[in-house]
Amino acid sequence: MERSYYQTGQFARKAAVSARTLRYYDQVGLLSPSHYSESGYRLYTDADYLRLQQILGLKYLGFSLEEIQQCLQNGPRQFKRALAIQKAMLNERKQHLESIIEKIEETEAKLAQGVQDWESVAKIIEVIQMEEKKEWINKYFDTEQQQKMDDLSQAAYTDEDRQKLAEWGKGWSEADQQEADRKWAELYAEAQRLADAGKDPAGSEAQALAGRWMALVGEFTRGDPGIIAGLKKFWTQMDELPAGQRPIPKVLDDRQQAFVDQALAIYNQGHGQS
Repeated sequence: MERSYYQTGQFARKAAVSARTLRYYDQVGLLSPSHYSESGYRLYTDADYLRLQQILGLKYLGFSLEEIQQCLQNGPRQFKRALAIQKAMLNERKQHLESIIEKIEETEAKLAQGVQDWESVAKIIEVIQMEEKKEWINKYFDTEQQQKMDDLSQAAYTDEDRQKLAEWGKGWSEADQQEADRKWAELYAEAQRLADAGKDPAGSEAQALAGRWMALVGEFTRGDPGIIAGLKKFWTQMDELPAGQRPIPKVLDDRQQAFVDQALAIYNQGHGQS
């Protein structure tokens, strides 16, 4: 029987995951393509698809990538232990959701008595929104990735700045994240195009790119000096991590990143920014 091969984009569509996810799984050694084409393209097989389904199934249950790797390598015994831990975590979450329901019922009882406790209602809404935010964040990053980013954040930002970011992020939705991802994807694609074409970092196209880049960064930092400094430190620490330990894989190669850095430096110098 002839074996089917899938390039990254085809395989991603077949499995309903992002190409970025596949690249990350490859980096951390969880799922590498079985073959490469003569041109160096990743080629996945149906056997890779089966392994990916096992990975996604365990990820859906809430396992970290490290736990998934151990389960796949060590078999049923490790899986049984990990499943028990996950069950305990889900029971804890269940208790948390039950407490929310209890608060809602208490508020309903007060409303039935003609008492409007708006502070309780606001608290319920805040907790529910936090739960919803956790749900969609888990679509983008697994537990291990989230922990690494939190570690980087704690090292990069002061407690005051982290609290500020938490306040700013309360209304941030999945739609907001998708729109931000779209904008950054456009910038990365343009950066790759300009760098690969050998454009001048001081040229009009590169400087237009730099202006859009800084505008997007400004949407996150809001011009706050502490947040700006923390963001720089965050990405410096991220870039120092080995490829397999980065929670966010690189999009630009070293040459393309150098082009962007030069364009940004020229732009910031011309606009009086450091």
